[in-house]
Amino acid sequence: MPDPRPLTFLCITTYEKGQEFMRECKRQGCQVILLTAEKLRDADWPRESLDDTFYLPEQIALADTVQAVTHLARSRKIDRIVALDEYDMETAATLREHLRIPGMGLTTMRYFRDKLAMRMRALDRDVRVPDFVPVVNHADIRYYLDHVRGPWVLKPRQEASAIGIKKIDAAAELWPLLEQLGDQQSSFVLEKFLPGDVYHVDSVVSESEAVFSNVSRYGKPPMNVAQGGGIFTTFTVARGSTDDSALRAINRDLIAALGLVRGVAHAEFIHAHADGEFYFLECAARVGGAYINEMVEAATGINLWREWARIEIAGGDGSYQLPPAREEYAGVILSLARQDDPDTSAYNDPEVYLRIKKHHHAGLVLRSPDPRRIPALLEGYARRFVEEFLAVEPPRDKPTA
Repeated sequence: MPDPRPLTFLCITTYEKGQEFMRECKRQGCQVILLTAEKLRDADWPRESLDDTFYLPEQIALADTVQAVTHLARSRKIDRIVALDEYDMETAATLREHLRIPGMGLTTMRYFRDKLAMRMRALDRDVRVPDFVPVVNHADIRYYLDHVRGPWVLKPRQEASAIGIKKIDAAAELWPLLEQLGDQQSSFVLEKFLPGDVYHVDSVVSESEAVFSNVSRYGKPPMNVAQGGGIFTTFTVARGSTDDSALRAINRDLIAALGLVRGVAHAEFIHAHADGEFYFLECAARVGGAYINEMVEAATGINLWREWARIEIAGGDGSYQLPPAREEYAGVILSLARQDDPDTSAYNDPEVYLRIKKHHHAGLVLRSPDPRRIPALLEGYARRFVEEFLAVEPPRDKPTA
């Protein structure tokens, strides 16, 4: 007989995010437990939606987290475990397997956390990827350098976005880097650098099918912004265009290849200048950062956090239905700012949908029914942001909260 009690969600995040996921779980009648970092005790959590909150010290061993949650499970029947941030996926997958709770296990998790694993899986399923080699066997690396023309990029296998990536122009530059990495070098992958335009596809996935996808293009590749500084922009691609249709099809194949059953995905692709083909770069089973969720919601009315919660609640019982989506256009502009709390009130076009309020950041989300209006506004705004707000900090080797 059906279990009459409400579902209990254990939400894990060591970064301040996922508030709307937790709110939606509570709206749907679920019990919500938050497991987060001690340093985030005073963060802006949706406390009215939380039934309990537990805080973990920094640098806690995974085995100790498993022990703590297992102890909690003696008195709380946990039905779902969800990692709200990419860096917590391994913890969540380990807990699911230990407690035998449905959801993504460790093998599938690695296809969304490990850049080498996801490339090998995608290549095996005929999804085009840049030429790459694992940083393991030095003879293989020498063969690769002799046969794949540079430049190349050395990427950490388990970092997010452009963190820790190093561009290499000559083979002689690589070996000293590997020597410095020592025993950590196998945690990297070497890949051909492809100049091109970078796109992202943000999807809602239900029962292995991308039931919703939104295709967008970055103004500048994220690696360029992260390492050289500058203004971050992204905007919706014209719906029904060649790029939009091609990326929806590739993304559909990618989701199937990587094995995501239900949830959300943020996948990145590069449109190579050299041959005009799309190549897969990486995919995360999470909501995209940098206010991409707000941009998607502005254009379509679909909140990725909310739909992710609804899919997890349905749990494969066939009850999930995507709400109707608009087909408008949106964009984001975001910059590190010199000012503590920059004033963007001079940006007063009717397309301004949201003013981003974040310490030492200037940012806007724009919305329009016209696919040409958003890129034009972003181009002009970016020039003004450079003069009025832009600050630059050194590239990060590690993520920040």
